Amino acid sequence: MNAPTPQRASPDLQPPSSSASARLALRPPTFPPGPVSGAWWPRSDDLAAELPALVDAFDTSWGRVTRLTAHRDTWRHASSDLPVDGHTVRAAWLTSGFDPHAVRLFAYGVGRQDLLVVPPETAHATAHRLMSAAADPARRLTASALLAL
Repeated sequence: MNAPTPQRASPDLQPPSSSASARLALRPPTFPPGPVSGAWWPRSDDLAAELPALVDAFDTSWGRVTRLTAHRDTWRHASSDLPVDGHTVRAAWLTSGFDPHAVRLFAYGVGRQDLLVVPPETAHATAHRLMSAAADPARRLTASALLAL
């Protein structure tokens, strides 16, 4: 089970676009997972626009993402069927019992990845710090606890 190669956020990131790569920081695959497996810093709160780049990063090296779970209040206008390149990701929307600052991705037969969702409007320096903390194998904090650091 290979994890996607981490892409560190950097100050010279491209502006939002449908072809921009996902901004990810992931724990090394040799360490046991913690409450989160890393962090994702989307460019907007439009999941339909952001999901293709995220799924592409996981599809190529971890496994085809087929489902996701997220908190309803985190994303605007998201449906339960989200088209991405070549397939559809089925979304489960929760309003309680799920961290509002996380997204859970599932790949059939492979497992799941829980990611801290760094709010899109977060300043670069803060986003870098949060992404590094989420990818640090020594930290075992939930997404909400990471945001409180």
